Parts: sequence; C-alpha cells; structure tokens
Amino acid sequence: MVETGGKPPARRIFYGWWIVASGFVVQLLTAGMILQSFGVYFVHFQEQFGWSRTQISAAFSIQQLETGIFGPIQGWLFIKFGPRKVVTVGIIIAGIGLMMLSRIQNLWQFYIAFTAVAIGVSLGGFMAMIATIANWFEKKRSRAMGIAMSGMAVGGLLVPAMAWSMDAYGWRSTAFGSGVLLILAGVPLGQLMRRSPEDYGEVPDGAAADSTDEDETAESTSLELNFTAMEALRTRVFWYVSFGHASALLVVSALMVHLVPFVVERLEYSTATAGTVVTLMTAAMMVSQVGGGALGDRVNKRYALMVCLMGHAAALFGMASATNIWLVALFAMLHGASWGARVPIVISIRADYFGRKSYATIMGFSSMIMTMGMMTGALFTGFVTDRTDDYTLAFAILATLSALGSLLFLVSSPPPLPERLQRTARLRSDQRQA
Repeated sequence: MVETGGKPPARRIFYGWWIVASGFVVQLLTAGMILQSFGVYFVHFQEQFGWSRTQISAAFSIQQLETGIFGPIQGWLFIKFGPRKVVTVGIIIAGIGLMMLSRIQNLWQFYIAFTAVAIGVSLGGFMAMIATIANWFEKKRSRAMGIAMSGMAVGGLLVPAMAWSMDAYGWRSTAFGSGVLLILAGVPLGQLMRRSPEDYGEVPDGAAADSTDEDETAESTSLELNFTAMEALRTRVFWYVSFGHASALLVVSALMVHLVPFVVERLEYSTATAGTVVTLMTAAMMVSQVGGGALGDRVNKRYALMVCLMGHAAALFGMASATNIWLVALFAMLHGASWGARVPIVISIRADYFGRKSYATIMGFSSMIMTMGMMTGALFTGFVTDRTDDYTLAFAILATLSALGSLLFLVSSPPPLPERLQRTARLRSDQRQA
C-alpha cells in the first residue's frame, strides 16, 4: 500500500534530509521533556507521594515493556499506514499522556498515564524515525541516523530547564505544558514523514531515478538485499545484535532514571546541579552521535560497537565508586559519548545485514529483546538500592553485564543470504552468461 498525501515539493535538497531534520526535532522534544527528564520527575514524586525507588522505576519499566510488546505491531502499522499517520497519532497520544500525568493522585493513575506516554512515544518517536530513515538512505545511512538521533542528545540540554520549571511552577504545570508543546510542535513535524523514496521517483541517498534507467533500477531492486522478518529471525546474528543492544540499554536505562536521584541522594547536591550533569552527558552524546554516524559508514560496525559497550561499562563502574561531583560528571560524559556513538551504528547495522524492505518489522521484533535491557536496568537499580540504600552494587552488576554483552558484537558477522535470494542470484548469473 503506497502512502498518499502528495509528492514532496520540488527541491534541490534530497527530501530524505528533511525527514532527518523532522526526526531530529521530534527526538529532541520526546527526549528532553519525557525520557531524559524522568529522573527529575523521580525526585518530585518521591517528595510528594513518598513512593519507593522500585515503585517509580516500575513506571519506566512498564513504559519499556509496552514498547517491546508493541514493537512488531508498530512495524505492521508502519507498513500498512505509512510513517506520517503513525507519527502524528503517536505524538498526540504522548501529549495527552503528559496532560494525564499532571492530574495523577495515586500510583495506579501514575502507571496509566505513563502507559499512554509510552504508547505515544513508541508510535511517534524512535522506532518510526529510524525505520523511515533506513528506507531513505543506504550509503549515508549511519550518518543520517546519527544526525536524527542526536536530537535525543540535544533534548538532554532541556533537562535543566525542566528542573527549573518544576521548581518554579511545579511538576504538574510542567507536565501539562510539555504535553501541549509536544502536540503543537510535533504534529506539523509528523507531516514531513514519507515511507520511501521510490514512491516519489527517487532512490536512497538522493540519486534521481529517471526514465532512461528504469529497467536498470528495477533489476537492481529485485536483487537488493532484503530479508523477510522470518528470515532475519532465523539467523544467529539477529539474536546477537538484539541481545548486545539490550546489554547496552541496561546502563542507559539505569542512568536515565537514576542519575539525578544518585546525585541528589548520594552526593547531596540540588536537582539543578544534577541537571547540569545530565547536560554535560548529553553534550558529549550530541558530539559523538554525529561523529559516530559518520564513522559507522567507514569502519567495521561490529568493532565500533564493542568499543562503545566497553565505554558504557567503564562509565558505570566509575560512577559506582565516584565520591564527588567532578568524577560523576566525567563518567557521565564517558557514558554519553559511548551512547551517542553507538546509537546510529547499532541501528544501521540491522539495515546493512537485512535490507530495507522489512526493516520496520525486523526492528519491531528486535525491540522486544532490547526492551529487556531498558526494563531491567532501571527496575533492578531501584530494587537493589531500596534494599542496600546505596547505588554501588547495582551499578557494578549492570556494568559487568554490559561489558560481557560487548562480546556479542564480536561474533555478529553478516548473515548468509536466505535460500530464496541465493536462487535469485544464481538465476540472474545464468541469464547473464546465456
């Protein structure tokens, strides 16, 4: 089914870069006002409601669980209705979820509100953006991913502003205003989404598919590397990459939820100071994300991912033993740099291995495994810290698991072609020889 909605306007800039720009801003908004600000909300929820770390962390885990369960369905929605409709609906749901959050009075209402936010962010955020960009780019895929995903890093720069707003106007007003802003800014950005360049007479990376080479284009497309979702699931590398990605997300989710409480409770600094640490982390992430995207198009992605995971592990090990704010800031920046460089590479490696056609569905199934890391890291940290009254043990265990996960990328060699594609290649070869 081809998504309708008009051909992109005449332009000199390849339309894929407008999609990258839209993805950048949407990532900025969702990361800055929701994902990376969760730790600031965390402190206020503890103060007002007296909820434990485990109870609050469970909301983040519920959000990630929903993302994992919804992943394959989201891939189908992406293919059925196109990214423009999916992103638009998702942004509206996420905005309404934030407004619901501003009215909560008890724990079950908190969980319901965050479930709504999770559904919206799943539909309108990360998954939709990367699936769309994977369709529009091949040679420059990692670079395009890096630019779009750097919006998540830049969104971290909003955390001090979110902390200030909660202190000045209250977290309820901040949540409601964030929901309104997300809808007003995000819905127009969603209209820039388009499914694939072929629908508009173009090919990935911007080369024009004119009438003189239509036959050549059709032939190359028929031979393009495109696994089906089931073919990808039957390869070992799908599972290696998915579980390796999940091991990195153990660290990401632990610090996304607990970095601010760690600085406030263990080191006894203000939420504003903790927000500054988050800003430094995301500044490092922003720089490395663009650089990592460019690097990912030039080096062996497996080895680059191994280095990134070791960086995650070293950062969390260092954080576990840090005794002053300067050390925390240093290790937070190492984590941010590792995170930023890893994201575009680990996303694009799947498209390199399995092709573009079923990328959204393949990524949806992979997200079910990745979710295990996002759920477990934050929840495990809250559970252990509630019982030990210290973050050291939880951080050390998760860092060890992340370091071990780096080995999965070492064995993540490209998969062999499915028999279906091997037959096609043999047939084409015989026809050329004849």
